[in-house]
Amino acid sequence: MKPTLFLLAAGMGSRYGGLKQLDGLGPNGETIMDYSIFDAIRAGFGKIVWVIRKDFEEQFRSQILAKYEGKIPCELCFQSIDDLPEGFKCPKGRVKPWGTNHAVLMGKDVIKEPFCVINCDDFYGSDAFRVIGKFLADLPEGAKNQYAMVGFRVANTLSENGTVSRGICSKDENECLTTCVERTKIARVEGKCAYRADNKDDGEWVSIEDNTPVSMNMWGFTPDYFQYSEEYFKEFLSDPKNMENLKSEFFIPLMVNKLITEGTATCKVLDTTSKWFGVTYAEDRPDTVARIKALVDAGEYPSKLF
Repeated sequence: MKPTLFLLAAGMGSRYGGLKQLDGLGPNGETIMDYSIFDAIRAGFGKIVWVIRKDFEEQFRSQILAKYEGKIPCELCFQSIDDLPEGFKCPKGRVKPWGTNHAVLMGKDVIKEPFCVINCDDFYGSDAFRVIGKFLADLPEGAKNQYAMVGFRVANTLSENGTVSRGICSKDENECLTTCVERTKIARVEGKCAYRADNKDDGEWVSIEDNTPVSMNMWGFTPDYFQYSEEYFKEFLSDPKNMENLKSEFFIPLMVNKLITEGTATCKVLDTTSKWFGVTYAEDRPDTVARIKALVDAGEYPSKLF
């Protein structure tokens, strides 16, 4: 069974200043997600699923979905802050969604095969899709508890326009993930990759190797992951501090860390030579446009994708 690509597109780009998922950056107005889908099709994926907000469904269908008709099967699902397990209500005053793993949960009724989760506003590169596609396609039928994460080399994921947030990963002798620690302020400092201690603006810079694997939210799961997520989301919501904090989020690494720590699942860290880029900041846009053009000029992509 061919794997599915699951794109998280329900968020707004607060630092970028708009719906960057729909921003045309390629030579013919292609979005970053167009390149992801093109790479996924080349890597053998068989279906595309998006999770979006219901209020921009019409724009999404006309501007995005229409171009894939006849190319690959597509489905939509929707994330809402009110979509909670029975017995739980959204706290008054909360406006922020419940995070990436809540978004993943929205796909439980439409995804029945191994799947890869990505962000819509990150350019991952063809090699990244090749390695995760191969991992998922090679899983035996009915496989469970065998997950993967594409571990980008941190030096290949930086922005020249400010610090970035990345999940810095550790792995064991079998190349399996042991921890994924979110660092919110990573940059190149005096020629070396480094992060601020304790994620504080005035924290001491801690150097790390350029090849240190980091999570760019490119995960490979089997459908059993949905059931684990449903169960743990109830635990998450049952914790008073998560309900009282109107910005608390149910992140993918939180779920994965729990499963690997308790020995329920393994998560292989897959190396890639791909260089990430994207539009973390509005100032990143011209560079992203130039880098896509360079890839087109080099023959990596056709001038018009779809």
